[in-house]
Amino acid sequence: MHVPDGFINAPVSVAAGVVAAGAVAVSLRGARRELDERTAPLAGLVAAFIFAVQMLNFPVAAGTSGHLLGGALAAILVGPYTGVLCIAVVLLMQGILFADGGLTALGVNITVMGVVTVIVAYALFRGLTGILPRTRRSATVSAFVAALVSVPAAACAFTLIYWIGGTTDIPIGKVLTAMVGVHVLIGIGEAVITALTVGAVIAVRPDLVHAARGLAAPLKLRVDGELIDAPSPSAAPSAAQSPSGAATPAAARSTRKVWATGLVTALVLAGFVSFYASASPDGLEKVAADKGIDKKAEEHAASDSPLADYGVRDVTDARISGGLAGVIGVSATVVVGSGVFWAVRRRRIHGSDTPAAAHHAGENP
Repeated sequence: MHVPDGFINAPVSVAAGVVAAGAVAVSLRGARRELDERTAPLAGLVAAFIFAVQMLNFPVAAGTSGHLLGGALAAILVGPYTGVLCIAVVLLMQGILFADGGLTALGVNITVMGVVTVIVAYALFRGLTGILPRTRRSATVSAFVAALVSVPAAACAFTLIYWIGGTTDIPIGKVLTAMVGVHVLIGIGEAVITALTVGAVIAVRPDLVHAARGLAAPLKLRVDGELIDAPSPSAAPSAAQSPSGAATPAAARSTRKVWATGLVTALVLAGFVSFYASASPDGLEKVAADKGIDKKAEEHAASDSPLADYGVRDVTDARISGGLAGVIGVSATVVVGSGVFWAVRRRRIHGSDTPAAAHHAGENP
């Protein structure tokens, strides 16, 4: 659902940019409370994984494909504030390096694909887990439902923005019907991917799933060949921490294994599996072509990028070209994302969110 340049007029694009910038600013502050010694190293990996899976378009109807939006997955794994930042990093890398999603439409894309999906999915997930038994199965089912609903919600958000600032005169009812119809189907794929990923992480390290911490039945974790109780985030100090708050060597090794496994998976998906993705236009592209929304679409400002359209310029073999582009994209996203989240985490430790800083701030308004 990457909105290109030219779909939305300049005033509304600017307004959406202001909304997106505000959401990112709020998320930067909120992420300081979400990012701890367990999730901070993994937040960049979540962004890279979403980038990789977004390359895997899957067929949803004749001549139409869909791909992961990722807002639900990010919000559940690392929290809603950090989730917004993850999607923003992914969209920024896609727009600058791969000419995917217009640069003037970046605010629209962050608002629709990041803010709306994260808010809807996280609120629904927390609501469902609040009334269902707090078990691994309930968390997985809740992730499925939250992801499923978040995609048509994003389609509705785009339709509203298009109704306000669309550059072509198309009856909004037809746009809404077409967008919601195809994105409900895409939402099923999103739900399956999200549920499988969340369920897999919960099975290994439930303490790394931000929105599912505190499951009723403690799970077992194999560390150095021994089964131990998975660390509880509510324990103080937890099994994964020393009294000083630093991760113990066993916990650190376990986190590194999760990180390494996730990164290798993302590289394989982007560098190899992506070659077999559907080449059909995604839901928005199909609706835009069928309804005439794309009549005033503009050429991307980064269309001359050496990685435009997810291929490496001058590499003639399509498999190698796409694979290299995918590996470069995952690598760049994990580096940029990790840098952002490291800086946010460092700000939490040394900045104004520390108790001492807050105390002094109260003394010196």
